[in-house]
Amino acid sequence: MHLVDALVQKPAQKPFLVSVKWQQVSGTAEQKVPFEIICLIEAIESGEYEKAYLVLGGEGWRLRDVYVGGVLKRYILNSEKVEIVTLESFVGRANQGKL
Repeated sequence: MHLVDALVQKPAQKPFLVSVKWQQVSGTAEQKVPFEIICLIEAIESGEYEKAYLVLGGEGWRLRDVYVGGVLKRYILNSEKVEIVTLESFVGRANQGKL
């Protein structure tokens, strides 16, 4: 089992995974995003989970807008099962019950 930060489940639905990556200053976390997506896809394909969110927080991301914009979908098979969002977007959706 891949370690994630949270499992969220709505009534009568499969749970979904939440992985949070924090980047305070520029560094190697950005290089780890594609691998994290692959790991989350693998967990989803086990059949236990509906989908996954990869939440990118902190101000040190140079590529956050690129990742959130979906560029990796061209390169990683089945990556549509993992939604990459900013921390602010995730919290907003959660507050509105729209996850």
